[in-house]
Amino acid sequence: MATSENDFFVIKALEDGVNVIGLTRGTDTRFHHSEKLDRNEVMIAQFTEHTSAVKVRGKAIIQTSHGEMTNDAE
Repeated sequence: MATSENDFFVIKALEDGVNVIGLTRGTDTRFHHSEKLDRNEVMIAQFTEHTSAVKVRGKAIIQTSHGEMTNDAE
């Protein structure tokens, strides 16, 4: 079983302007990093001691060790 330190995920933008936002760990969840992807750009990332969650805004394919999903928000 993969630990959170080795848990990579992939995000592929299906449209221009997809936002990927990293959220912090701790008692107060805060935004700490943001990236904007254009169509067909791919981001490979991992969870860290500082990042406990990621928010994806826009149409994208998200691949994790748990499977693949499409965020087809309009």
